[in-house]
Amino acid sequence: MKGFFNSYLLIDLDSQTWNRLPLDDDVLQNSLGGKGLGLFLLREHAKSAPDPLSGDNPLVFAVGPASDSRIAGSSRWVVMARSPLTGFLAHSYSGGRLAGPMSRTGCDAFVLKGSSERPVWLDVTPQGVVFHNAIELQGMATYQAEEILLKHINARVGALVIGPAGENGVRFANITNDKWRQAGRTGAGAVMGAKKVKGITFRGDLRRPHADPSQISDYWTEVKSFCKDNVAVARYRHEGTPMMVAVLNNAKAFPTRYWHEGRLDGWESISADYLLSRMKVIPKACQQCFIACGKVAEALEGPHKGMILEGPEYETIMAFGGLCLIKSLEDILYLNDLCDLLGMDTISTGNLVAFAMEASEQGKFPEKIAYGDASAAAALINDIAQRKGSGQILADGIKKAAQFLGMEDQAIHVKGMEPAGYDPRVLKGMALAYGISDRGACHLRGTFYKAELAGMIDKDALAGKAELFIDFEDRATLFDSLILCRFYRDIYTWEQLSRIVRMTTGMDLGRGGLTEVAKRIADESRRFNVRMGLTRADDALPPRFHDEPVAPSGSVITRQDYEYLRSDYYRLRGWDENGMP
Repeated sequence: MKGFFNSYLLIDLDSQTWNRLPLDDDVLQNSLGGKGLGLFLLREHAKSAPDPLSGDNPLVFAVGPASDSRIAGSSRWVVMARSPLTGFLAHSYSGGRLAGPMSRTGCDAFVLKGSSERPVWLDVTPQGVVFHNAIELQGMATYQAEEILLKHINARVGALVIGPAGENGVRFANITNDKWRQAGRTGAGAVMGAKKVKGITFRGDLRRPHADPSQISDYWTEVKSFCKDNVAVARYRHEGTPMMVAVLNNAKAFPTRYWHEGRLDGWESISADYLLSRMKVIPKACQQCFIACGKVAEALEGPHKGMILEGPEYETIMAFGGLCLIKSLEDILYLNDLCDLLGMDTISTGNLVAFAMEASEQGKFPEKIAYGDASAAAALINDIAQRKGSGQILADGIKKAAQFLGMEDQAIHVKGMEPAGYDPRVLKGMALAYGISDRGACHLRGTFYKAELAGMIDKDALAGKAELFIDFEDRATLFDSLILCRFYRDIYTWEQLSRIVRMTTGMDLGRGGLTEVAKRIADESRRFNVRMGLTRADDALPPRFHDEPVAPSGSVITRQDYEYLRSDYYRLRGWDENGMP
C-alpha cells in the first residue's frame, strides 16, 4: 500500500533477536499509521493487562504515511504502551528530526517486547537490529547519552534516549530526541527503562513510497505561501507558546498556586514579552516545518546566565511559574533544563512539586518547601529522579503521593495524570477534554481550549459543546495517525487532511471516510482502556474543580454540568451509558 512499507520490526529483548513482520493493507487502511497502528500492535502483543513495568508490556514506536515527506509538520513520531503512571493507554508524541531516520529503516513501526538482562542500546537499520552494551551509559543525562550514541554511529542518524529518571522507574519519565525534544507524558521513559534500553538509533536510506510525490511537492509550496501571511503562524514564529501566558491570565484560567487561582500576580515576568526582551532568543523549527514555534533561549543575567535551552514552552512556564509561584523566567529555564537532563515530564513534575509545596504549607510533607522557592524545587526534582528522600514519595505519581500524604481529596489529576495549563472551571469544554481523554487529563487530544478562547463556542455553554469537541478530537486523532503537528490545526482542515491522505496513500476517503477512521481509533482506544480496567468512574474530575470556585473569577464546573457533557459525549460517540463502545 502506498504511504507504507507494510512491515514492522518485532524486537525481542529477552533473546536479543529481531524479526520483520508484515502488515496487511486492511490494517493500514483502517489505522492510517501512527496512533491507529500502535493500537493494533498493542492489541496483538498485549492481549492481557500487563504490569506496565514488566517485560509483558510492549513498547511501540510508530510513524505515519506523511513521515519523511515534504508535508509540512510531518516530522513527528509516537510511542505507545500501557502507562505506568495511569495504568491505561500511554501515547506520547515528539517532533524534531527523528521521524525521518525512523522511516528510512524501512519500517512503519517498532515493537519492543520482553526485558534485557543487562543495559543495552539498539542500532536499527534496514538490515535489522544490533544490540550494544550500555553499562557505561547508565546514570548518564539525556544530552550526553544522545551525543555519545550519535558519535558512535557516525552517520546520518536519529537517536532517542532516556535519562536517570527512566532508569529509576519514575512513572512520568519521558523519552528524549534531538536534545530538547520530548515524548513527555504518560511515562513511556519508565517502560523503556524497565526494559533496560538506554537508547535507540535509527538510520537507513529507504524512502517511503508515496502515491503522488509531485503533488506533495506542489502542496509544500502552497502551504508555505499560506503560512507566510497567516496571523497565527506569525505569532507562533515570533513568540512561541509562551504567548499563552498572557492569553490565559487575561482569561483568568491560568492555573496558579496548585489550582486554587486562575491568575498570577506579576505574570508579566514569565511572559513571552519578558522572554523576547530579556533573553537572547532564536526561532527553531522541526524538519519540514514553516512555523518554527521553538525558541532557543539564552539567559543573559542572574545565576543562570549563559544557560541555553530550547524552551521553556507554555506548559512548563505554567507548571513551575503558575502552580509553584516561581516568578523568575530564568529560574523556570533552569528547572526546565534540569527535567530535560534527568528525563522527566515537566507538566507532571511541576504539578508534583506544587503539590509538595501545598502539602508542606499544611504540615503534611516531610520537608519544608515553600511556594516560590526555586532552589528547593530543583533539589526536589533531583531527588525525584534518583528516588531519594522525599523525592521517593513523588516518583510514583500523584495518586500514590496523595495516598501516602493523606491528601487524596486535594490531588489534581484524572486517571492519575495531571492537567495542563487550562483551568476547566473557566473553560468548561476543557473539563470534558480532561475527563474523557484516553490517557488522563490531556489538553492535546482535542486542543479544545482553542475553540473556547477564540469564541467559537461560549466558555460556559453546555449544549452543542460535546458535538463540537468530538469534531476537534476526531481531527486531532487523524493528526496523531498521519502523524502531523498540532500547530497545523488552523491550516489542515478536513478538506486538507483528505488531500494529504490522497497524496500519501492514494486513498480518496473524504470527510466521511476520515471520520470513520477516527471513530474506529477512538473506539479501539476505549476498548484498550476497558481491558486495562477502566470504568465510567475513571472519567471523573478531581473534587476541587466541582467544589472550589477558582479565584478571582469565581467559576466552577458543577457535577451536574460535567455529567451533562460526559453523557452527551458518550451518546454522540455511540457508546452506552457506561462509556463502553
